[in-house]
Amino acid sequence: MKPPRKLLRPVLMAAVAVLLVGALGFVERTADRRPVQDLAIEVRGMDGAHFITEQQVREEVLNMGGAVIGVPLAEMDIRAIEDHLRAIPCVSRAEAYHTLDGVLHVRVDQRAPVVRVFDRDGTTYYIDAEGHTMPLSSAHTPRVPVALGELHMPGASTKVLNVTDGDSLMRLSRLNEVFRIASFIRADPFRDALIDQIVATPDGEFELIPRVGAQRVRIGDGTALEERFAKLRLFYAEGIKQTDWRRYSTIDLRFDAQVVCTQRTTP
Repeated sequence: MKPPRKLLRPVLMAAVAVLLVGALGFVERTADRRPVQDLAIEVRGMDGAHFITEQQVREEVLNMGGAVIGVPLAEMDIRAIEDHLRAIPCVSRAEAYHTLDGVLHVRVDQRAPVVRVFDRDGTTYYIDAEGHTMPLSSAHTPRVPVALGELHMPGASTKVLNVTDGDSLMRLSRLNEVFRIASFIRADPFRDALIDQIVATPDGEFELIPRVGAQRVRIGDGTALEERFAKLRLFYAEGIKQTDWRRYSTIDLRFDAQVVCTQRTTP
């Protein structure tokens, strides 16, 4: 007697599934024994500019202390490679994985600076788009606003520190506010093209210095940025048509619904 078709079909499907699982397991075990034959490096971010190159990443992986090429894929310490690359100050993320053809793939994301800080202790460093400090690099100098004045964070020129942390050291440094202002400036082409410097004044406020002109733009404590920059945009679009803006030394945006300008005391 032949088995009913309703019973035969599930049995066949189960058998096929077992065969597929076994085949995949065999392929995986075979691949794990395959030696690493090459590295494929990808460095992302910075629109073609590089704090670190693909060749430098390759050298970092190859010089970690153990062999890489020729080592079975199963014996590669992927986590150690990723941790090593993440420890590089200009690297924000690192991912490593291998494929069946024996290639070890390494992908690195670079940090993206939004402002360069000149610390009051004489050191200088960047703050990136995620709020972390990073040292300067001889490989690339990005075009970002400069922040100076009453700013200080010990160790920021040599370590990756998070300026958005809420402890007392970070609050005293005022770098969290600088990061917020710089990020706001960077988010809009008009603001990004306009502002060259962010100055932290001794009274706890901030002034901005445009790339063109000799005015200081007073924005107060760094709050209400949308409202204050809207007034500045309107002033540049309409106000300067009615007067010679070169006569003014300061443009004050701190007051509600108005822009207050101070004339220069000398020609």
